[in-house]
Amino acid sequence: MAGKRVKRTSGYPSSKRNSGLLGRLGRVGRQKLTIMLIPHSEKRVFNFQISLLALSFISILLISLVVTFVWLTADFSGTNDLLASRSRDLEHSEASLEVLRDEVNQLISSTETFQKTLSGTLNTLGIESAGRDAAANRNGDLTSFFNVESAENGSLSETLEIQKLKTALDQSVTSLDEIGQILNSQKSLLSDIPTMWPLKGVQGYVTAVFGPSIHPFSGQWYLHKGVDMAYGYGVPIISTANGKVLEVDFDEGYGNFVVIRHKYGFYTKYAHLQRTYVRPGQDISQGDVLGTMGNTGLSTGPHLHYEVRIGSQVVDPVKYINMTDNHDIFNRVTRNLQKYK
Repeated sequence: MAGKRVKRTSGYPSSKRNSGLLGRLGRVGRQKLTIMLIPHSEKRVFNFQISLLALSFISILLISLVVTFVWLTADFSGTNDLLASRSRDLEHSEASLEVLRDEVNQLISSTETFQKTLSGTLNTLGIESAGRDAAANRNGDLTSFFNVESAENGSLSETLEIQKLKTALDQSVTSLDEIGQILNSQKSLLSDIPTMWPLKGVQGYVTAVFGPSIHPFSGQWYLHKGVDMAYGYGVPIISTANGKVLEVDFDEGYGNFVVIRHKYGFYTKYAHLQRTYVRPGQDISQGDVLGTMGNTGLSTGPHLHYEVRIGSQVVDPVKYINMTDNHDIFNRVTRNLQKYK
């Protein structure tokens, strides 16, 4: 019983102290403040009363509102800056996209021109690529690659154009491979027949063409069996095709000369040489130097007399020079030849 009395007496003072603190706070909060608004004129003074508790609550509310407003303003400003930055990025992306569209359109136009040229080349070479027809059929139904409907902004149309371009380029690679195979098969042929210009490093001047002409010494008409090319002493003379040296000799008409036998019944002759650097039986590759330009034999000046024969029949050498890739030289020589025809 004594212990229970001790418990009651020990808890009572604490509760009393708490009640006293809350009571004092309540009394302070209920205290009134009078706020007076005094105008400079003689109008009535306006005043009102407010408790400290209400004033504290209003102050906290106002501070919260100000802090919230400042935070929202800062957040809105940051969001606005972010939107402005994204807008600039979007404008830049749209400008870049327009440039890309223009480049794609130009590429498509160039590809169409290339395809027309390639088609003409294939027709000239007699190549019929079965893949081209298949590609053409695919171009007409490329929407099967996409499971969507055409968009109004044209994005799908541009994608289709790029897909067509890819298909066309893939097909062109196949055609170019076919052309490459033909060129490789013909490369050895062009090396085995006399298609190269016989003067090394210079064009020279055509002073006489193949055909009937007046002999510079006898003044009589005769058949000029080759082409005369003048330039100067010491110009390297090269073999116009692969072959074997058949003859290296001298006579009064041709002076120092070299005869080479080639495949397919071709023979070439190089006359009026100053010096010769080959011997009979020697294997020769197209472009090898045979000697130098000179003025030996019946000659009016340093030049090369160049002949082409098929078997025992002489032919116009220019017809075979036309088969080379030296188009610039051949065109200039052809214009030069017209002066003598």
